[in-house]
Amino acid sequence: MGNTYHQAPTSVAAAPTGCPVQHDWSPLDADYLDDPYPIARELADRHPVFWAEQLGHVVVTDMRDIEHVFTNPDVFASTNVQDPISPLCPAATDVLASPDFDPVAVMSNRPEPDHARIRVYTRRGFGNRRLRALEDYMRDRANEQLDRMVADGSPAEFVAAFAFPLPAEIVFRLLGFPPGDDAMIKRWCVNRRAFSWGQPTETEQVEIARGMLDYWRYCREFVARRRDERADDFTSELLDAWEDDPGPERDPDATTGISYREVESVVYGISFAGHDPVTALMCNTLLCLLPRRDQWQALVDDPSLAANAVEETLRYESSQISWRRVTTRPTTLGGVELPAGTRLLLNFAAANHQPDVFERPEEFDIHRTDANGHISFGKGIHFCLGSQLAKIEARIALEVLVERLPSLRLVDDQQLEYFPNITFRGPERLLVAWD
Repeated sequence: MGNTYHQAPTSVAAAPTGCPVQHDWSPLDADYLDDPYPIARELADRHPVFWAEQLGHVVVTDMRDIEHVFTNPDVFASTNVQDPISPLCPAATDVLASPDFDPVAVMSNRPEPDHARIRVYTRRGFGNRRLRALEDYMRDRANEQLDRMVADGSPAEFVAAFAFPLPAEIVFRLLGFPPGDDAMIKRWCVNRRAFSWGQPTETEQVEIARGMLDYWRYCREFVARRRDERADDFTSELLDAWEDDPGPERDPDATTGISYREVESVVYGISFAGHDPVTALMCNTLLCLLPRRDQWQALVDDPSLAANAVEETLRYESSQISWRRVTTRPTTLGGVELPAGTRLLLNFAAANHQPDVFERPEEFDIHRTDANGHISFGKGIHFCLGSQLAKIEARIALEVLVERLPSLRLVDDQQLEYFPNITFRGPERLLVAWD
């Protein structure tokens, strides 16, 4: 079971001895979902490392402690990052016990040395050559999506009109998925967000589990089709690599090659990770910029500021405000002794607003020179594989918007809602208007 892609905890652990305890806070609280940053800073000021009783995790808030965790993967393993945060009900467990539901851990949740072996092949799909080849496509599709949004008239719901379909199209075209399947795959991926990072009801768990099984079967069938008929896409590249060196299928201890099951599992993983957080990033960028008309106008006047505006959004209002780890052996972090098997929640919302790391951390400033010092893509060997793609997509979207809709603004008095989960943050709907 060590390389299983998803493995639900069987129980909620107790607080480590001597660790400060927060009894009444959860990252799923309504006020935290609405605005996590002041609460995260208040918690961090009380205790940089503490036990969140309602979540069953040790929460780490200090930037330097988080960097220490990321850069010591032999002590702080990534094996739990795709797991549900709470035990699953028996009915959902039964669905996922289907003999053909067998994705394996590959990237974000695979430890060394296999992680390095697989990353050799996955990194190629996000290399400069393929990203350059995609950039013109991204800009063309951004303009086409905007054409439709403008034609439908002001105001518009930005998530449905632009931010939801665009990142999905890009990553699905990267993999080679046919356009007609986009809406179906996107629906499955949203369910993944609830499964691994939310607390769905038992009824919802069963429904999500069935969708995940369907989604895995879709990925397997797609890879099988590509095995027989290659194309110019990332899935075909992975299959070429598998044919050239299927090392692990011959020897479980192989230090090179990629197995066929690992190819299937990479496709399964990237088709979620490559778009849902990017949708949120595009929305969060507008939420930061549009109320600050001087900064929006600065972008209109000089679109070359877009790249740094995206970096500052990742710091100030990230689409990913936490990540997880688990200790492999007894260790000490922030003066707190942690036993082996302690689950950690790394709180980016606190670290990215840390006063001794960023000057004026509560100010959003597209001219900030150290904006890229955020921790939102992680650090070390598990630094986010798709970080460059995500930033390019968000930058291009912003460049297109400031060029074509310089009068873009938020609709007044709208109530923003956020999907209840511990990690990914972006509005479910966002109303915008223009002259």
